[in-house]
Amino acid sequence: MLVEPLTDGPSLSPSFADRAQGLRGWLSSSMANEEDDPVVQEIDVYLAKSLAEKLYLFQYPVRPASMTYDDIPHLSAKIKPKQQKVELEMAIDTLNPNYCRSKGEQIALNVDGACADETSTYSSKLMDKQTFCSSQTTSNTSRYAAALYRQGELHLTPLHGILQLRPSFSYLDKADAKHREREAANEGDSSQDEAEDDVKQITVRFSRPESEQARQRRVQSYEFLQKKHAEEPWVHLHYYGLRDSRSEHERQYLLCSGSSGVENTELVKSPSEYLMMLMPPSQEEEKDKPVAPSNVLSMAQLRTLPLADQIKILMKNVKVMPFANLMSLLGPSIDSVAVLRGIQKVAMLVQGNWVVKSDILYPKDSSSPHSGVPAEVLCRGRDFVMWKFTQSRWVVRKEVATVTKLCAEDVKDFLEHMAVVRINKGWEFILPYDGEFIKKHPDVVQRQHMLWTGIQAKLEKVYSLVKETMPKKPDAQSGPAGLVSGDQRIQVAKTKAQQNHALLERELQRRKEQLRAPAVPPGVRIKEEPVSEEGEEDDEQEAEEEEPMDTSPSGLHSKLANGLPPGRAAGTDSFNGHPPPGCASTPVARELRAFVEATFQRQFVLTLSELKRLFNLHLASLPPGHTLFSGISDRMLQDTVLAAGCKQILVPFPPQTAASPDEQKVFALWESGDMSDQDCCVSYGGMWYLKGTVQS
Repeated sequence: MLVEPLTDGPSLSPSFADRAQGLRGWLSSSMANEEDDPVVQEIDVYLAKSLAEKLYLFQYPVRPASMTYDDIPHLSAKIKPKQQKVELEMAIDTLNPNYCRSKGEQIALNVDGACADETSTYSSKLMDKQTFCSSQTTSNTSRYAAALYRQGELHLTPLHGILQLRPSFSYLDKADAKHREREAANEGDSSQDEAEDDVKQITVRFSRPESEQARQRRVQSYEFLQKKHAEEPWVHLHYYGLRDSRSEHERQYLLCSGSSGVENTELVKSPSEYLMMLMPPSQEEEKDKPVAPSNVLSMAQLRTLPLADQIKILMKNVKVMPFANLMSLLGPSIDSVAVLRGIQKVAMLVQGNWVVKSDILYPKDSSSPHSGVPAEVLCRGRDFVMWKFTQSRWVVRKEVATVTKLCAEDVKDFLEHMAVVRINKGWEFILPYDGEFIKKHPDVVQRQHMLWTGIQAKLEKVYSLVKETMPKKPDAQSGPAGLVSGDQRIQVAKTKAQQNHALLERELQRRKEQLRAPAVPPGVRIKEEPVSEEGEEDDEQEAEEEEPMDTSPSGLHSKLANGLPPGRAAGTDSFNGHPPPGCASTPVARELRAFVEATFQRQFVLTLSELKRLFNLHLASLPPGHTLFSGISDRMLQDTVLAAGCKQILVPFPPQTAASPDEQKVFALWESGDMSDQDCCVSYGGMWYLKGTVQS
């Protein structure tokens, strides 16, 4: 018998005084109706606790109440007390006319196989028993009790658990396992004569250290709970039938030993205590504050720490931060000078921003979660990535992996700390260049520059790098160590252009005079190359090694001279593709100059590589036998560009540029009338560059 407390009654108010007042009002209204509802009988209630920790209620939801298991033999019983899990084995009446013997034998054969041993589920080779497994209906049984009414007294015993038992079909799983074992054995017999498998290479990976959040998720996972449940051992029990004398003896414990016994002391209370038991105070649900992970501090907790610890914790979590953001997080009352002293202990300056030091992220005696590499090697590799970002805003991951010899996962971790990936471009530094900090704190910039110089020397020694000279700053307000801004590049280009302007003018004048010179007598072949005043030997060597552009159609015979028949080629005194002096008015020169002038009127700025590409496209559109098929060399093309009023611009490409020599030669139409910046420049990354000088 189950007894549940009544839920109907007066509403409960927060304070005890209000509750007592409400109870008195309810009692007074109830007393007024007592005359209509007289008391028929008074029953004493006793609380028995002898079996309070051992009493379970079994329910069989798949069995009608009229068909009990009282008279069915129980073969075994076992329990896991902590989980309140019970298993019962009950016999099956195999002599019943409703029992199919052939099916029982088949099931026993599938489960145990042909050979019977001690581990067999059905030793009689017949399914003669079934197992019942329990499940909890509720985890809170404090509202339930078993009641026994005897001689005008009601004895209550609290229930320890309420379990529902259903048939278990684990024998089917065992049958499936047996079937798989037999199939595996058959496959093993058929493959005994085959050769052993070849040795296969395996990759060893080190597991990542488990964080606190990951551990909590693992502990709460279904797999972990199942494993913990399986670890609890079974406690085997003896089953006694309903009419057994031992069962009758145990049922006596459901009766309270006496009204004056010790067990009844809980029912002897003062009126106020009894009222409190009847109407316990309502427990308002306290909203628990969200508990942060063990490695996370709130800003209020953070500001209680020393300044050095605050800076270290912030930089370790954020990894890259501008100085202005750091000051805003620390609060307005913090001295910036003290912050500057503290930040230099835990971070390095990269492009005006602060990046946490490698030894802060990878302390001594730690290792990589991906490859197991010690912290010293990881710090060295990450320092190389940071140093590369002091040289440029872009870094290629493959280049870093090749130099540092670290696995791709480690290199990716380095880059994710301080950069974002751009498709088909590489990794770009995550924050913009902070020029304001550079201008405001030149002493800090200089100190960081010295530190990076020392780190660069160590990296060059460890990784056997080709020594690269870090760009020097023209003044204290320029970019950070190792970073050349766009303004600096423009200034350097202007300076070099002014230095070489006079030289280019003299060279152009000399070439014009050569073109106006009288014709050379027949039979004399002259090879003249314009030679600059600086580097005469270099130009001579370049002229010897230079070859004309391949502008001849692929289908012509190899004996054709520069794409012309032998007769016509002989009549043209072109040596290595250059026209002889005095031939500026020849059809070839006029056609070439017309092409150059038309092209620069449209493009304004072109590299030699782009100009050659456009010239080849122009040749492809011309009919066979055109005069321009006589063969045009690179030098002849450059001379024609200079003669058409264009000038060469010396663009300061960086030492590690991937641009070819032809891509580094930039020509511009010097005087073109109304021309805007957009005609000769392109905007990229917030800065302007000459067309053709930005590598894709």
